[in-house]
Amino acid sequence: MKFSCSQSTLVKALNIVSKAVTSRTTIPILKGILIKVDEEGFITMSSSDLDISIEDKFEVVDFEPGEIVVQAKLFGDIIRKLPSDIVYIEEKDGNLLINCSNSEFNIVGSPSDEFPNINLGDEGKKLTLNKEILKNMIRKTTFAASVDESRGVITGVLLEIKNDQFNMVALDGFRMAVAREYINNEVEKNVIIPARTINEVAKIIAEAETENEEVDLIIGEKRAIFVIDNIKAVVRLLDEEYVKYNDILPKESQIRIVLNRTDLMNAIERASLFAKVGKNNLIRLELNENEMEITSKSEEGNVKEDVFISKEGKDLVIGFNSKYLLDSLKVIDEENISLLFNTPVSPCLIRPIEGNEYEYLILPVRITNG
Repeated sequence: MKFSCSQSTLVKALNIVSKAVTSRTTIPILKGILIKVDEEGFITMSSSDLDISIEDKFEVVDFEPGEIVVQAKLFGDIIRKLPSDIVYIEEKDGNLLINCSNSEFNIVGSPSDEFPNINLGDEGKKLTLNKEILKNMIRKTTFAASVDESRGVITGVLLEIKNDQFNMVALDGFRMAVAREYINNEVEKNVIIPARTINEVAKIIAEAETENEEVDLIIGEKRAIFVIDNIKAVVRLLDEEYVKYNDILPKESQIRIVLNRTDLMNAIERASLFAKVGKNNLIRLELNENEMEITSKSEEGNVKEDVFISKEGKDLVIGFNSKYLLDSLKVIDEENISLLFNTPVSPCLIRPIEGNEYEYLILPVRITNG
């Protein structure tokens, strides 16, 4: 095997495929990248951690077909530190020879037959999505998924596709995030993708240098494939039934307030300076006629913030984990939002003033003083 191409082309491909390389594995071959040159002068670079597998394909010159696996970190470090010039690479006797300008490296490779069979087929139901919409929906939901691997299905994100609607849902038992978009499609399918994995997909979409504004999502029985031009990411699906999230969302509310998102976010950030982790990041919200009073206290002191609101319904005093509120507020783009409440022990729902593009449900924290 041999080929040559620009150093910048190799760096771009490595930045993509390295996202599936893991150092936390007992399988040495998974720390490597498979480099394969075909008969037509295209190189495919592949990596896998068994949860996500990534492939990037591009054209090279001066080639001879062949394949080898090289240690991802060492190969990546070498290529990134080479000058911006043409790189000549050749496999010889199980080693990889790298030449660029005045630099010459010889690194040990591994046989490609030890590498897992990624089998990046295109079987399954196909859905085409706008890449910016998909990236934003991932950003608006994955933070709410559980990070505790023992929690099973709620470490994943639900992709719900039905009736020309595409929904994404994540929850961890204390909060829930729902994002919705209306799309043209003929697919009806629910799949659950680990949150960590789909976050890597979002990074790939962000870094892929392509003029194509669309991403193809191909859904199989045990995996889904995201295709962005010559880049493919295969993700393992969680084979469990997701929580019936619609049953959790409140059907009505007794109190509705409208306020400026940035004003609320800044006030909570300041109040949370006294909300200690050991006390559930507790802040206290008191809803009055035209004002929300936000307070927090600790052994070091206390704070009071006032935010102007427009309120429908009765007054209320309720406590929250400030982090959960901030996580949701930071991913909302609109400046003015609505918050819906019922009682001091029932969840808060953050929604747009009109429509249902997103919904964030947050459970309250019990407070001892009223």
